[in-house]
Amino acid sequence: MATVLYITANPHDHETSYSMAVGKEFVQAYRSINPNDEVVHLDLYKMDIPQLDADIFSGWGKLRAGTTFEELTDAEKTKVSRLGELVDQFVAADKYVFVSPTWNYSYPPVMKAYIDSICVAGKTFKYIPDKGRVGLLSNKKAVHIQASGSVLSPGSAFADFEMGHRHLDGIMEFLGVPSFEGIFVEGMAAAPDQAPAIKEKAIQQAREVARSF
Repeated sequence: MATVLYITANPHDHETSYSMAVGKEFVQAYRSINPNDEVVHLDLYKMDIPQLDADIFSGWGKLRAGTTFEELTDAEKTKVSRLGELVDQFVAADKYVFVSPTWNYSYPPVMKAYIDSICVAGKTFKYIPDKGRVGLLSNKKAVHIQASGSVLSPGSAFADFEMGHRHLDGIMEFLGVPSFEGIFVEGMAAAPDQAPAIKEKAIQQAREVARSF
């Protein structure tokens, strides 16, 4: 049995969001094919995700210097412990489904906060002398469902402006994830009369990808 983290960074639900609507169809298709797998929904807007701040860096520094966890301040213990829970959950999972809208050519800031929580040396990557950083998640796979009013997917005229999917692609490569695919729901603002067809096309693609995910 595999564990799938369904990670959504959208304040809207599937009734009003293109990315969430396609994400819902992906999960339904996946569950129908893999009924014994566990799908865990992480709604990033409803989670406690500490941002990297002075308390966290101070706590990490003290722990590296030999200070015990119990000797940390209450704020340091709370935040460091929560980040540890998030990265451990990520490492324990087998597959990741990221779902996000495009805001100002990137994804919502809550997604960046979550990414910061899972990029931890010794957990998801490590340093090797003369080789630099090496990802530790070589047995995982991931897919990203992204919606945008403009057409921003690879190969499009404005692809170089897009920073959400490209950044996540780089992070997955950095962490060693060998399989990463994008499903793009895009162009609805540019061609509103075609929005239903664009959505349906993305749903069909999501169902196809789910079959082999």
